[in-house]
Amino acid sequence: MSSNLTLSREDIVRLSERVEGAQTRAYAIPKLTNEYPGMTIADSYAVQTQLRRRFIEQGHKLIGWKAGLTSKAKMVQMGVDVPSIGFLTDRMARPENSAISVSDLIHPRVECEVAFVMKHELRGPNCTAEQVLAATDYVLPAVEVIDSRFSGFKFDLESVIADNSSSARFVGGGRARYVEDIDLRTLGVVIEINGEMVAMGASAAVLGHPAEAIAMVVNILAELGEVLPAGSFVMSGAITEAIAVKPGDSVVARFQELGSVSMRFVE
Repeated sequence: MSSNLTLSREDIVRLSERVEGAQTRAYAIPKLTNEYPGMTIADSYAVQTQLRRRFIEQGHKLIGWKAGLTSKAKMVQMGVDVPSIGFLTDRMARPENSAISVSDLIHPRVECEVAFVMKHELRGPNCTAEQVLAATDYVLPAVEVIDSRFSGFKFDLESVIADNSSSARFVGGGRARYVEDIDLRTLGVVIEINGEMVAMGASAAVLGHPAEAIAMVVNILAELGEVLPAGSFVMSGAITEAIAVKPGDSVVARFQELGSVSMRFVE
């Protein structure tokens, strides 16, 4: 991937600082390609990697990864045609049933995903869904709170990846299950906000099978010179489109076979 880099080291550092400012102080920025129209996907991951380094230097712990833009609904919503990955840290995690403040977010939206917890390390390239399932300790339901940091909802894949694929918060819950005990292709999910159903989908929406999304994460990590360590928490991507939330909203994601995950949003 490094062969397609067009940004200088200084540009990469500057853009990571710009994205970090938007994330930590909750203000919107113009999409990065306005200033760097020739920016490549490799450039975007270089910015994301620099952002991850900055957070880890500040004491954040890397606990896993997420697949982004893996469902047709999400690709259509975002106007892109390739999935992406982003990193997850301990400071993004929120407990089940918690009150999540939106005053430090810009455009918060929720989406439900199947999360995988790995018992073995995985390496790409050419990682397969079968290898993912063999390396999985268990799966559990999760809700990701994503937050686009770009003004006017104008974005493109390059800017989104550099912004850590819109990662903001996540909540895991429900009941953990072994992969051999459930059919991960056919899990139905429903999102309710304030008791009203707002979205529904089936886990096959995620690249046909959520384990395919985890394999994709491993293979993109290989291009970045990284592996997926044992113990990682990995979210396999949105099963439904992302639904906007505001203070006062109570959200419940109900997963067939995996129970439900709930949270509420406050100022």
